[in-house]
Amino acid sequence: MTSAAGTTSLSLESQVAYTPPSRMRKYLRIARQQPLGVFGLLVVIVLVLMSASASVVAPHDPSSIDFESLTSPNAAHPFGTDDKGRDILSRVIYGSQTSLKVGLIATFIGTVGGALIGLTSGYFGGIMDSLLQRLMDSLMAFPTIILALIMVAVFGNSVSKLMLVVGIAIIPGVGRVMRGVVLAEKHSLYIEAARSIGAGSSRIMFRHILPNVLAPIIVIATSLLGAAILVEASLSFLGLGTPPPTPSWGADLSGNARKFFPYAPWMAIFPGLALSMVVLGFNLLGDALRDVLDPRLRNR
Repeated sequence: MTSAAGTTSLSLESQVAYTPPSRMRKYLRIARQQPLGVFGLLVVIVLVLMSASASVVAPHDPSSIDFESLTSPNAAHPFGTDDKGRDILSRVIYGSQTSLKVGLIATFIGTVGGALIGLTSGYFGGIMDSLLQRLMDSLMAFPTIILALIMVAVFGNSVSKLMLVVGIAIIPGVGRVMRGVVLAEKHSLYIEAARSIGAGSSRIMFRHILPNVLAPIIVIATSLLGAAILVEASLSFLGLGTPPPTPSWGADLSGNARKFFPYAPWMAIFPGLALSMVVLGFNLLGDALRDVLDPRLRNR
């Protein structure tokens, strides 16, 4: 039989031997487990830095037409020039500002709007839930790009209106996710305890439920950033997005420029590659955040 002294000594040795991992070690372990997520994060960081320092790193004015048109990539113009004599590298760099600004603000509008609708619908239920869900069903009946086209035709195609249009198109998906997690959360014991001490509906919704359902909302918002950027590029490609002469990756792939793609493929390759990499980066980052923040997937 083990003595009490031996048990105490073993307990002390185990406590001394165990040292909680530092925050840096925790991040390094997550990075080893999520290499694609790290790649997505690096792509997002490059996008943010490129957008913030566009006026410094861009070699030329993106709207300047002082150069020879359809120049192939060279030392002076690493990405070549387009049919109007504009430097494509500068337009790709400045186009990151448009994509990031529209993506961030539209995702914020869609996430906040969808979260509020989903929170209200899931918590109160009943007639309010039915009305709000029928509204969401009506919006989701249209593909995102079709819904965005309808709203652009109604509101116009300025940059500020484009952010609102893309944000509204995002709301139904976020609202559905939010409603699902609120329905699962509102029957928890801590919610019953809050009701028993007299907490009102608004306090329970915003002080108790909302902080506990932020993880899935953060994940879906990260993934939707890439989708919002893609919708903006699609609308610009159709001539209904960012109005000229504002640089936009989608706009640079549309219009009369398409006539020159067989002879000057660099006009399509570099804006298309930038758009593809950014959307891929946000999607990979969103998937990694889902694996890290979701306790059901964290132990795999």
